[in-house]
Amino acid sequence: MTPGEVAAILGAGLAAGAVNAVVGSGSLITFPTLLAFGFAPVVANVSNNVGLVPGNVSGAVGYRRELSGQRSRLLWLAPIAAAGSIGGAAALLSLPGSTFKLVVPVLILASCVLVLVQPKLSAKIAARRERKRDGGAEDHGGPVLWAGIFGSAAYGGYFGAAQGVLVIGLLGTFFDETLQRVNGAKNVLVGVVNGTAAVVYVLFAHVDWLVVLLIAAGSTLGGMVGARYGRRLPPLALRIFVVLIGVIAAVKLIFF
Repeated sequence: MTPGEVAAILGAGLAAGAVNAVVGSGSLITFPTLLAFGFAPVVANVSNNVGLVPGNVSGAVGYRRELSGQRSRLLWLAPIAAAGSIGGAAALLSLPGSTFKLVVPVLILASCVLVLVQPKLSAKIAARRERKRDGGAEDHGGPVLWAGIFGSAAYGGYFGAAQGVLVIGLLGTFFDETLQRVNGAKNVLVGVVNGTAAVVYVLFAHVDWLVVLLIAAGSTLGGMVGARYGRRLPPLALRIFVVLIGVIAAVKLIFF
């Protein structure tokens, strides 16, 4: 690996950590970067996932004030997320690599759409919160939310770009919370998903540990920066950047 590649992967990890803390689609930055340097798609996905886990942790820590009072529901939802993640990771490792290369461009483009529509989703969640005064939802969400968390976690264990957008939508629909508190809970659950999948990958897959080290270092710093300053970034510019990177990755997988 050349010094330029090292710097690029480190920088991509930093950007991804910051984006994950705020939006939840950082893999649309790191995954294409690894593809551009010639890594096989499955190796890139596995190494990227393991490397982003420290960034997930630092992002969650950065939102610790917003997590106050949410311990009970997160302890309830975390095992569901872990179970879904194991299913997704098992699917990734058991299916042929050609299947991943075929499916992932579709997942990437779908993730780009999710990133673009998140402002509308957030607005609907905020409007619903204003209309809802009685607190009718259970503190743990109920079976429909559990199924949604399991499904989003399975997606996260398999690939995971923009899984955070899915989780924000689910939590915001079922809980009467501000978006910042929803985002804090999202950071914890996505960290559980990625951490669980990372354990499976380390045990059963080929991991490029230099890539992991670079992305881990960058994403850890990025997670702290995103949690502290990310809310000040122009949302539209951030979304356009992430979507452009995602489209480039999808095109590369389809045509190259």
